[in-house]
Amino acid sequence: MVRRYTPIAKTNDAAFPVRVKLRIPQCGLGVRLDDAHRWLSCEVGTGNYAVHPAPSVGGNAMAVRFLNLEGARHFLAGFPDLKLADGTLSPAYSSPAQEALWSSVDLLGVCNLYSMTTNQQAIVDLVKVWKDKTGNMPSLPGIYPNYQAPVVANTSEGRALSMMRWGMPSPAFALKNRNYDRGITNVRNTTSTHWRRWLGVQHRCVVPFTAFSEPNVGIGGNKEPVWFALNEDRPLAFFAGIWTQWTSVRKVKDGETTDNLFGFLTCDPNETVGAVHPKAMPVILTEQSEVETWLTAPTDEALQLQRPLSDGLLQIVARGA
Repeated sequence: MVRRYTPIAKTNDAAFPVRVKLRIPQCGLGVRLDDAHRWLSCEVGTGNYAVHPAPSVGGNAMAVRFLNLEGARHFLAGFPDLKLADGTLSPAYSSPAQEALWSSVDLLGVCNLYSMTTNQQAIVDLVKVWKDKTGNMPSLPGIYPNYQAPVVANTSEGRALSMMRWGMPSPAFALKNRNYDRGITNVRNTTSTHWRRWLGVQHRCVVPFTAFSEPNVGIGGNKEPVWFALNEDRPLAFFAGIWTQWTSVRKVKDGETTDNLFGFLTCDPNETVGAVHPKAMPVILTEQSEVETWLTAPTDEALQLQRPLSDGLLQIVARGA
């Protein structure tokens, strides 16, 4: 039997509208379940989630219930080895009141993992950085939401390379009944008033990367990261991003902090990415002229870059963690 970790005696469907159903293998989840509980208590906060058996899946599953989609998405990103009972985080798990939230933010797995393994001098040279604030920047083979990562941004000091936290401020409706904000990593609807305030030149940035991952859901719901890059050598490229300085509670245990936050735009996938992840792909800039346009052009002109990378310009370079 799966223990009920939440102190709430009976879970209210309206209070916890988003459910993630996880498979329990024959050997049980053991210490992995304890790891998940400790993580949830720390990252989400006691009382903001519930863990229950899921007998409707044959008694071999458990349901982790959240106040909102962001909590569920963050949990799955933190525990990619846990297998979903039906292979998907589905809107069917949500109440009708959650439908607007589901359609308004990008779903789990729209590039919530990427790597940046080139040296910082290559970034400085290609983007013509005026000021490098990163110090001795390490190789970053796995960058997840809420991690610090290198970003080239237009700042009051000029074009600067610095470390920022991945995840822009969430829309107000996504924060209802929540005392923290993990942020939104991907930006799709650039007509939204929430995002348009940060589409001016002063808030645009480019995010260097060498490869990015999209989840491939196989038979039985097993997820395998599929890694994309420009070629096998994984040369430097950039996501078209936005950034802002923001005061919020990113983690309950840390309280209120002021951070430089970033996210990047997404668009329809090209043929290569769409074969694995048909919903979306990041907006990728491969030419120096594209980088300059994104960082300097008027908003309407810059947003013309929100398009899929041409077919044939990306390759699958790895599969797995």
